[in-house]
Amino acid sequence: MNFTLKIWRQKNQKDAGRFEMYEVQNISPDASFLEMLDVLNNQLVLQDRDPVAFDHDCREGICGSCGLMINGRAHGPGRKQATCDVRMRIFDDGQELVIEPWRAKPFPVIKDLVVDRTAMDRIMQAGGFISARTGGAPDANSTPVTKENAEESMDAAACIGCGACIAACPNSSAMLFVAAKVSQFALLPQGQIERKERVQKMVIQMDKEGFGNCSNNYACEAECPKGILVTHIARLNREFLRAKLV
Repeated sequence: MNFTLKIWRQKNQKDAGRFEMYEVQNISPDASFLEMLDVLNNQLVLQDRDPVAFDHDCREGICGSCGLMINGRAHGPGRKQATCDVRMRIFDDGQELVIEPWRAKPFPVIKDLVVDRTAMDRIMQAGGFISARTGGAPDANSTPVTKENAEESMDAAACIGCGACIAACPNSSAMLFVAAKVSQFALLPQGQIERKERVQKMVIQMDKEGFGNCSNNYACEAECPKGILVTHIARLNREFLRAKLV
């Protein structure tokens, strides 16, 4: 398969940046999107040109570091998949692909397609943890948790913090990310000690980082590679009000 790639190139945060056009040929339909970019970078290196910088690590849809905007979609077309899960066979042969970094003010571009997502780390540092000693697996399993709460907490904990929800949101809201992290602890007995303090600190840090408000656009849920539901945002709002009023 052959593709025309329109890729955002930017030397650093101060650089204005621009799109550049590239051609890649003889790409296997079963190749992943990142493997296709590897082929492009091999070509550029052989031509003594600067390769395209992009984030990646596990390449198994686990770590969430491979976030890219592909033809205006966070992680590309499809549902519940990271960029590394995207296979080239879903595109048409000869198609033009527009590849951009996450677009959000709290995500400054480091280089090309790589953005600084440490704002999400600072939100977690503000309150996304517990102080309870859970011990080993047998000790944790001895604490009674209803099946419903355990499953919903596990669904929230599936969030990999990739930032797709933020990139997809017109307001660059981090509400789905924060809601997932608050929910996973609020539903479990081990998370009750810091329950009020946690949600307030994380929301305050979220606002401090410059993320926007939720506009009920639902793009976050649609683009989340782990299928995190917006119902967690409703829980985040309830948790925040509860912390303020009780």
